[in-house]
Amino acid sequence: MKAGVVSEPHAAWELRDVPKPEAGPHQVLVKVHACGVCYTDSLLAENVLNFRPFPLIPGHEGVGEIVAVGEGVVTRKVGDRVGMPITQLPCGRCEFCHGNHPYSFVTANNCVAPILTGVNVDGGQAEYVAVDELGTILLPDNLSYENAAPTVCAGYTVWAALRRAAGKPGGTVAVVGIGGVGHLGIQFAKAAGYRVVAITHSPAKHDLARELGADEVVANGEELKKVGGADVVLHTAPSHGPAVDAIKGMNPWGKLVLMGISADDEFPIPALAMTAHSLQIVGSAHNSPEYLNEALEIVASGAVKPMIEVFPKEKIGDAYQKLRQGQLRFRAVIQY
Repeated sequence: MKAGVVSEPHAAWELRDVPKPEAGPHQVLVKVHACGVCYTDSLLAENVLNFRPFPLIPGHEGVGEIVAVGEGVVTRKVGDRVGMPITQLPCGRCEFCHGNHPYSFVTANNCVAPILTGVNVDGGQAEYVAVDELGTILLPDNLSYENAAPTVCAGYTVWAALRRAAGKPGGTVAVVGIGGVGHLGIQFAKAAGYRVVAITHSPAKHDLARELGADEVVANGEELKKVGGADVVLHTAPSHGPAVDAIKGMNPWGKLVLMGISADDEFPIPALAMTAHSLQIVGSAHNSPEYLNEALEIVASGAVKPMIEVFPKEKIGDAYQKLRQGQLRFRAVIQY
């Protein structure tokens, strides 16, 4: 079969012939129809994050159809349309797993031996992939594979963050960064009934932000304060500076939600402002598959539409280069 392969750190992504997997016990074999390319994939490909030896078959935004099931599979059947999020299976035996937590990126980071699709095992950038049945989620019938793929990670990320923030009804949500995650954040927040403020330093994105549903577009925290402030700030930018600055525009008892992975892990906090206004900084890491299911249903309803560029599998190298060069608007999806 054909698969997208990263042969070594910093290498171009190439389409290569690799052995076709088979479904083992409790696994399903998925014919991949589409797989998104995520910023986390680039951190793995550039060896900023390392969980297994190269070569890699990346991809944790894979979606497709089950074509075979292994022994013992009871929750999935041939013909099911499924997504394959990053957290496939915890070990089930470590101290963390004794708590029987929902599968999420929290599980991925705390289980001592998780199976992570596209991270420490082969991912969805391939014509076929074998995964544990519990590492799949059913897709709504009316949702295209191309729109489902980025929802499996980016949509899941931002919707779970909104749910974790638990903003007050009718409150204001500010979205920092109008990119691969932020453009979805604006739409999900609007679909949930919030007043939405987009924060971007790029004047070229002002009209787009309003088209996506933003009620106001500002450049920084001071401007955010002038338009009424925010009860929730979603940090979706690739660098932390804009989110730290946005604290200036947060309303008392507001929440700043961190949800992404950045190569720069430093996050300087203005302690006086945090204390004086009783602000909260909240981490969010997918949190529960129920939020992925909700995100998929919202996208299927048409209330949120991912902005995607679709590439045939033969152009996977071009898609990755556009991601690295910041040229995507906004998510790359590879068809298989």
